[in-house]
Amino acid sequence: MNIMKRKPTHPGQIIKEDYLEPLSITITELSNILGVSRKTLSKIINERAAVTPEMALKLSRAFDTSPEFWINLQRNYDLWQAANSSEEWRKIDPVVETFAA
Repeated sequence: MNIMKRKPTHPGQIIKEDYLEPLSITITELSNILGVSRKTLSKIINERAAVTPEMALKLSRAFDTSPEFWINLQRNYDLWQAANSSEEWRKIDPVVETFAA
């Protein structure tokens, strides 16, 4: 299993740097466009919350991207966090090797 060494970019950083700043849109304005609370969007942008499938659909509509783009960004970030926050998962022996012997 290959684990990415570099921490993936959180989707909130992408929203901030690739959309809010270049388009001069505030968090409040975007939250109104998306139909979510400012607090919800702020948590995502400040990397304290994850992009949900529903939010991925809203972001894809607002920014003419795919929902998979947002979900994949979040998935990569979450997997990296999990792989790097604990070594417990490395202690598990592969089932295939155990039963093949």
